[in-house]
Amino acid sequence: MRQLDLAPVGNCAISSLVDRNARHVWHCHPRLDGDPVFNALINGDEPEGGFMDVVLRDQVRSEQTYVRNTAVLETILEDRHGARVRVYDLAPRFERFGRVFRPPMLVRRIEPMSGHCRIKVRIRPTYDHGAVAAHPIPGSNHIRYTSPGLTVRVTTDMPITFLLQEVEFVLDRAINIFLAPDETLPDKPDTFAREVLEETTSYWRAWVRGLAVPFDWQDAVIRAAITLKLCSFEDSGGIIAALTTSLPESANSGRNWDYRFCWLRDAFFTVNALNRLGATRTMENYIRYLLAAVLGQSGAPMAPLYPIVPGSSLTEIEATALQGFRGMGPVRIGNAASTQRQNDVYGSLILATAQMFWDGRLPSPGGPDLYRLLKPIAKRASKDALKPDAGIWEFRGRQRVHTFSAAMCWAALHRMGLIAGRVGQQTDAADWQNRAATLKHEILTQALHADGWFAGSFGGSEIDASLLLLPEIGFVPASDTRFTRTIQMVEKRLLRNGFVMRYDEADDFGPPDSAFLVCTFWYVDALAATGRREQALELFENILARRNHVGLLSEDVDPHNGTLWGNFPQTYSMVGLILSAMRLSRSWEEGLWGAS
Repeated sequence: MRQLDLAPVGNCAISSLVDRNARHVWHCHPRLDGDPVFNALINGDEPEGGFMDVVLRDQVRSEQTYVRNTAVLETILEDRHGARVRVYDLAPRFERFGRVFRPPMLVRRIEPMSGHCRIKVRIRPTYDHGAVAAHPIPGSNHIRYTSPGLTVRVTTDMPITFLLQEVEFVLDRAINIFLAPDETLPDKPDTFAREVLEETTSYWRAWVRGLAVPFDWQDAVIRAAITLKLCSFEDSGGIIAALTTSLPESANSGRNWDYRFCWLRDAFFTVNALNRLGATRTMENYIRYLLAAVLGQSGAPMAPLYPIVPGSSLTEIEATALQGFRGMGPVRIGNAASTQRQNDVYGSLILATAQMFWDGRLPSPGGPDLYRLLKPIAKRASKDALKPDAGIWEFRGRQRVHTFSAAMCWAALHRMGLIAGRVGQQTDAADWQNRAATLKHEILTQALHADGWFAGSFGGSEIDASLLLLPEIGFVPASDTRFTRTIQMVEKRLLRNGFVMRYDEADDFGPPDSAFLVCTFWYVDALAATGRREQALELFENILARRNHVGLLSEDVDPHNGTLWGNFPQTYSMVGLILSAMRLSRSWEEGLWGAS
């Protein structure tokens, strides 16, 4: 078993990570950034609590997969006699009463398949980031797990005493378990579980049917798209960077961060990927989130990340009751990067909203009102473009004028010129384009190394993988000699066994050990854009081979042995997979009919 063989279930309100043996090891309640009541993932090797599982006597093997084209997980456990049990895990999501029903609820259905399976069910939530053991209070058909600040209710049709005392029993019928807020279940457990399983399966299959997938690598793209959807918090529209906190970027590195927040940069990439697939509703919800959390606020510099519910705390603390992933602490809650200056965020926000002004499918496309809300953001981009910042990689110990940050500010001004023209503000359009042209000249003058490639910062000599995106944002064409020389420098200094590092200089924690997976996807795209398609295909297939057993990627990979590291599942990585697949895939005509 590989160390990040985990599978998320969720419904855009809550999520949970389930390992190959059907153990829930990470679940935040009552929302994606909530208290991790299941936290075994980041509490050493054999934690006493913080999980929900099914223990099959004499288990010898397991199989795990998603029900096709859904977020419904199926795990089959088998004992040494050949007896088998099936476990379904899901979070309800389907249409009900004219809206999407997505309660903060986990549903588990355990079914006998063959033989006489002896199992016990263990549910051991903890509270206050692992510091407080939950106190169980049994009812007639449920158990309330209480703490001073939070209570969850487990409703079930298995014997309550068996659950309380973790008694082993023969599974002779299907049993159902619901973990949710302290509310009464609306129907009989078996009836409700069957309905939820059927309706949730139908919902996800209908959602997938609407995706405009490429001809090649469809299964990989569909799984990535569903996973991106699970990283959105639909109540507010915010999109988190990953479902977890403090999975280290490499072994014992201390690079342990909380990613359960909305980075404007990551959210832009997520929206961009889903838009390419035709799933525009996430973008619409995200714009609603921006209106509440960012747009119309004071003229102060924008933060790089925001809580998924505006006004919630981002203060970074250490959860000392948790030992960390495989004992590799610290476990951090909150993220101090929220106080940094990262000037690329202006471009991230405006690029994320730009499609709103042109997409004819949208019921409420962007117009003059949205343009007016974006104007202060663009003005701030013009003002801050050439100021030192922490950069896209969030350096904590230094600031520079980073080339990528400045280029994203250029993208903000350039797109604002187009948007202004679209809404009939021709004078504004000319002003934005003039500002963009002036800034572009400055970047081309200051960021170009003497050897003709783009450096990571003005006047610097560092190479930065984010500059592989310059053609993607329209700053220079892929054929530009300055860009092709930048690719050559990436290959010379950042490429490790087919994986690309973010940078090669020491940072606050020393030289980095792991490759950032999305950087390799950016490199694949750059190769394809410059005519090196066969090499791009080879590298793309190499990344696909690093996915876990259900087709997902974390943030980082060890370039020497291919081990996945970092927070999981990482939206950046899944976005990279989707966009590279769409770039490299054959057309449907080529795939179906062999057209040349």
